[in-house]
Amino acid sequence: MQIHKDIDALPAFRNAVITVGSFDGVHGGHRSILQKLLQTAKEQAGESVVITFHPHPRHFFGKQKVELLHTLSEKAATLENLGIGHLVIVPFDAAFAKKTAESYILDFLVAKFRPKSIILGYDHQFGADRKGDIHLLRKLTRDIQIIEIPANEIQNIKVSSTQIRKALKAGEVHKAHSFLRRPYQITGHVIRGDKIGNQLGFPTANIQVSDQDKLIPGDGVYAVQVSVMGQLYKGMLHIGNRPTVDGVIQRIEVHIFDFNQDIYDQEITLFFIRFIRKNKRFANLDALKDQLKKDQEKAKQLLDNQDINKQSTSVVILNYNGTKHLKTYLPSVLSFTPESIDIVIADNGSTDDSVDFLKSVKEQHPRIQIIELPINYGFAGGYNEALKSISSDIYILLNSDVRVTEDWTLPLMEAMKDPELSVCQPKIRSDMEPHKFEYAGASGGYIDFLGYPFCRGRVFGITEDDHGQYDDEREIFWATGAAMVIRSKLFWDFKGFDATFFAHNEEIDMCWQIKRAGYKIKAIPSSVVYHLGGGTLSYNTPNKVYLNFRNNLKMLFKNDKVIHLLWKLPVRLLMDGLAGVLFLFQGHYRLIWSIIRAHFAFYACIPQLIHKRREIKKILHSLPNDPVQKPRGIYPYSIVWKYYAQGKMKFSELDEL
Repeated sequence: MQIHKDIDALPAFRNAVITVGSFDGVHGGHRSILQKLLQTAKEQAGESVVITFHPHPRHFFGKQKVELLHTLSEKAATLENLGIGHLVIVPFDAAFAKKTAESYILDFLVAKFRPKSIILGYDHQFGADRKGDIHLLRKLTRDIQIIEIPANEIQNIKVSSTQIRKALKAGEVHKAHSFLRRPYQITGHVIRGDKIGNQLGFPTANIQVSDQDKLIPGDGVYAVQVSVMGQLYKGMLHIGNRPTVDGVIQRIEVHIFDFNQDIYDQEITLFFIRFIRKNKRFANLDALKDQLKKDQEKAKQLLDNQDINKQSTSVVILNYNGTKHLKTYLPSVLSFTPESIDIVIADNGSTDDSVDFLKSVKEQHPRIQIIELPINYGFAGGYNEALKSISSDIYILLNSDVRVTEDWTLPLMEAMKDPELSVCQPKIRSDMEPHKFEYAGASGGYIDFLGYPFCRGRVFGITEDDHGQYDDEREIFWATGAAMVIRSKLFWDFKGFDATFFAHNEEIDMCWQIKRAGYKIKAIPSSVVYHLGGGTLSYNTPNKVYLNFRNNLKMLFKNDKVIHLLWKLPVRLLMDGLAGVLFLFQGHYRLIWSIIRAHFAFYACIPQLIHKRREIKKILHSLPNDPVQKPRGIYPYSIVWKYYAQGKMKFSELDEL
């Protein structure tokens, strides 16, 4: 990108396509205009030209202090990365401010740039006393294409800029990151301080910000990345008046981890990753030192999560007619998911206004990506179709009715550092009854020897209160599809979920195959999420019962040994018949028919399942580990007998797995 600061020495642009604006922050709202600029320049075989002013016009007129999101050099670097061809920086002085609207158009825009196209916002005003507008522009430039940016896009830019500044002032740098699409940064020179940090064992570099108009985030302690002489380091940053020490002067001081070089007078850049805590006055320096140790530990954890083994990660939410759930639960995902993790919502052929709602959210949160599937492929098929276009190393599959908590991804990503760990899940609590485990996954899933699933914290319909009894991290048999973390390579090694399942048990089916391949699956209870449950298909409906019984039989047939199936299938026929008798006594007559339908559907697809067994066998022998004959996590007794005959309704009452 060429940068021009002398407007009297501009080159002869070729078919110039120009736009004018401050573009402070070059955030997601601006990018729609810049993409239009680039697209138009390409179509017209022309050059893209961005015109901006320095100093900011509002600063020049002295109406208000302008706290900039971007310094001039930061703006230039961002525009260059976007592919802009030319940046023209116009000195905004008294002479320029006095230009009439007509002179601005004819003597400045037309004479200096000879544009083929001009792209401006619908409310763009210019010239002395802001008397010029797009109507005058069109009147005086009849041979130039004028492209007007719609009002809603201009409004989005204004809203985005306001929200970014508000987020930064509140210390919510992760929110600013989502708008800016990169960490917020400040640059300054290292100056000499009073060396109190050395006394505490946390030496700091005191920063004098280079641009006095640069917005400084709110006071507090942050996890940051630090660029020093071309090298990137990790650290923790304090902004504030040091209430424990002097409590007067605001300072910006950074402790760089594993760093002991003399960098006085050097220019360094700080990239804000995450807010750690607010400023606090401590009783003495020893108490402050203890807190700094905790801050350092927290900062390292946050920064490690930013780039764990350089594995790219995407949270993928599959939605079907779930506008209500998206409105309720998506905000927590946007607030508490690190910017290093992509957020993708795949719409599964919804017939409600889900897609329109998501597009409106994207205007405010450009970080989200939307995938529109043409039809409802079901849970299994929908994820298969959506994940084909997502190239991340790790998928986090998340139901649309899950509320996540602060730092929920940290323990999960830390666990995935283990190369032998293929899948993990957080602890799942009920969003309706937050003190209880949630049906869909609780604190990790198991099956008994007949293929009936249950969870640590949920056996059949009984969900336990969570008082920390299952908070140990341990290997399990299956992870819930409501919040499943899985390596993408392994997902596709097994050709994705079995789409014929449509919904229910497909994640247990895949986990069984993964366990047979010798990989580990774990519950990570230090990560907690809250699941509404039954968000798309309510519990104990005829269709859900049909899918559960049919898919469970299909899963058993696909994964168990032939010699076991010869006797297990007749036993399952008997057991499922007893379930029908139970439904009879409960008056759930339609559910009895669901069980009968499920068995007939299962028998009809046995030839197909035989083929799938052969495919799985080929996959297992193609993977590095030797196939495991007895995967861990299969309960060797009957959970049905334990529950109904012996009254053991809690996981803790079962024999040791």
